[in-house]
Amino acid sequence: MRILFLIIVCLTGVSSFSQCKTFRLTSNGDTLNCVDMNNRKQGKWLVHVDELRGEPGYEEEGIYKDDKKAGRWRRYNLMGDLTAIENYKWGNKDGTQQYFEMGFLEHEESWLAVDPKKKYDTIDVPDVYDQYKIEKKIIKINAYSMKHGVWKYYRPGSHSLVKTETYAFDSLYVPKPDIPQKSIAGTSSTVDSTLQKPANAQKLKPKEVLDFEKKYGKKKSVKVRDGNAGY
Repeated sequence: MRILFLIIVCLTGVSSFSQCKTFRLTSNGDTLNCVDMNNRKQGKWLVHVDELRGEPGYEEEGIYKDDKKAGRWRRYNLMGDLTAIENYKWGNKDGTQQYFEMGFLEHEESWLAVDPKKKYDTIDVPDVYDQYKIEKKIIKINAYSMKHGVWKYYRPGSHSLVKTETYAFDSLYVPKPDIPQKSIAGTSSTVDSTLQKPANAQKLKPKEVLDFEKKYGKKKSVKVRDGNAGY
């Protein structure tokens, strides 16, 4: 039975190797860096890039499907520190991308991948000023990965959010300025609340003032002579 199991494992390994023109084996026997008979990268890959002309070297790992990056990829510097987590679809960035510095999240990006087989596509374009308004548009595909969604930037060495940017199909969303609404007469309808007399102004008076008004408020005013002789 054990011999039969070993034969099956060997045949499976030979079958997977036969699909690769070149490949590498890990210490665990996993296949890496497979290039198929059509010279396309397939399966798990570990890429090593040395430092060159002042540009830092790095290593990255992920999956290739028909020579295109697919799914989640991780990038490390040559010291082994994580510097990026990126997501791919059709070989292009798609979804949330995270970038790290000194072990801290430095910023996040949001991308939308488009099928490279399409020259034109019909997309739903939301109105960034009205979440309930959506317009269908036919667009020509010029870029197969577009900035789309919220980008976040963090303070170095902390998780404090510094700023955000919102993109819709590669266009930066700029909020409309707040313009006060005007009445029919053309004057601003916004009234400073500090200038309005409160409805409970009577209740806000001190008790002594209320007692004085209650006692003397109904009395007739007394004419006071001012010394005028009437001439």
